Amino acid sequence: MGCVRGRGRTLGAAIAFAAVLAGCSRPAPIEPPPRAHDAPRIPPESSIIAVPIDADAAMLTRAIERAVPRTLWTIDRRIERCVAPQRVKLFGKQVKVTPEIGCTIVGTVTRGAVRLHGKGKVIVADLPIHAEISARDVGGVLKGETATGSAMAHARITLDLTPDWQPRATVALSYDWTRPPGIDFLGQRITFTDQADAKLRPVVRDLERSLPRELARLDVRSKLDSLWRQAFTSIDLNAENPPVWARITPRALSYAGYTLDGRRLRLNVALEAGTETFVGPRPADPAPTPLPPMTPARGAGQLKLFVPVVADYAQLEPVILRALTKRAARPFVVPGIGPVTARFDKVTAYGSPGGRIAVGLTVAARPAAGNVGATHGVIWIAAHPVNAPGSAKVGFRDLVVTGDTDGVAADLLLRLGNSPGVAALIADALGQNFTGDYHKLLGKIGRAIDAKRVGDVVIHADLGTVETGVIEAHGTGLYLPVRLSGDARITYQPTR
Repeated sequence: MGCVRGRGRTLGAAIAFAAVLAGCSRPAPIEPPPRAHDAPRIPPESSIIAVPIDADAAMLTRAIERAVPRTLWTIDRRIERCVAPQRVKLFGKQVKVTPEIGCTIVGTVTRGAVRLHGKGKVIVADLPIHAEISARDVGGVLKGETATGSAMAHARITLDLTPDWQPRATVALSYDWTRPPGIDFLGQRITFTDQADAKLRPVVRDLERSLPRELARLDVRSKLDSLWRQAFTSIDLNAENPPVWARITPRALSYAGYTLDGRRLRLNVALEAGTETFVGPRPADPAPTPLPPMTPARGAGQLKLFVPVVADYAQLEPVILRALTKRAARPFVVPGIGPVTARFDKVTAYGSPGGRIAVGLTVAARPAAGNVGATHGVIWIAAHPVNAPGSAKVGFRDLVVTGDTDGVAADLLLRLGNSPGVAALIADALGQNFTGDYHKLLGKIGRAIDAKRVGDVVIHADLGTVETGVIEAHGTGLYLPVRLSGDARITYQPTR
């Protein structure tokens, strides 16, 4: 009788042929599953990171104070009819008894201290206006009359940036007289508000010229140019086990308007950048490009990263062995055989082509009942690891079990490997390991990018959304992709 492999036979048949098979030469060993050598592809993400440029809003107040003179205009004009002729009745007819009285009107219109207020995109500068006028040389009849008046001018300011990152401003001026200046002469009211429109128009033009000059002191373009160049960098998300890096490649800058909050004026700029994640040594920084022109606003504050949770197979082997050894304290129930005691001596794990994981178990097993000796050998479990979206819990599909054994009861080890308990136990051990690594890595990354300085640039991020992808087996490790997103901003803080 020729020798046969211990595969696909019942335990009873194996025992029945034990004496015959004992004298046969051992068949050629089963080859382990092939090894894969590929690495996971970690796709780049596109992030839009807020780049706030802050300034003290008092600079606007100072600019307005400098642009708007204290004396807005002066009045010096002759009026031929300050006082109308007076008439009386004589013989039933109106007879003029006094002539028209002319006068010279002189005065000044001044402004008080500027008060800046507003919220969000509303910036309003209030300019209190005071007018004082006098009537002189009123035909020798009156020595002079003086009147005062007041108004409040409201300069509504809108800020913007040119495509070349230069500031500009537009001003809309409105005003209302709370007490129009005027003089009453014998029942006639003379007011002097008609010049306000013409006189305040140059004030608006001066403001629109001077405010950009004041804003230029912020040096927006220079700051953005420095920030842009330094943002071509890599930042460490995790120092070791494994080292993880995020490489930032800026693509565009956009202006998203401004906000006024109390004394703080913030120009909202957004940096659009590609964000790539690398496992292993620090990647080379991307080559900086020149500062691009301003683009339309594209939103701000969203950092996105694909972060790999990678388990090295060498680190998984003791995890699986501990789980199997603990479980082996009680028998496995193997369909068709019954309770089986087992001892696991070694675990070998690696990636296999086609996205499979190969796990080799060096095992000794025997039925709990009967006097059959232990069967020793190596069984190989190859399967596709799977997980539900959003979960780190691992399962197996497309399970294939092969083995290389030394006993007549080879079928025992193969059935043990095919039993639901062993495969599920390995999958659970992998899932528990991933869950622990997953939470540790997220904590490290959160701390790493809370305030990361790169030269004069400080990157801040608050992680919000975490999405777990589909687990993959590769030659370099078992890979769980995780997408992170959150609020992010870059501030320019020179160290010198």
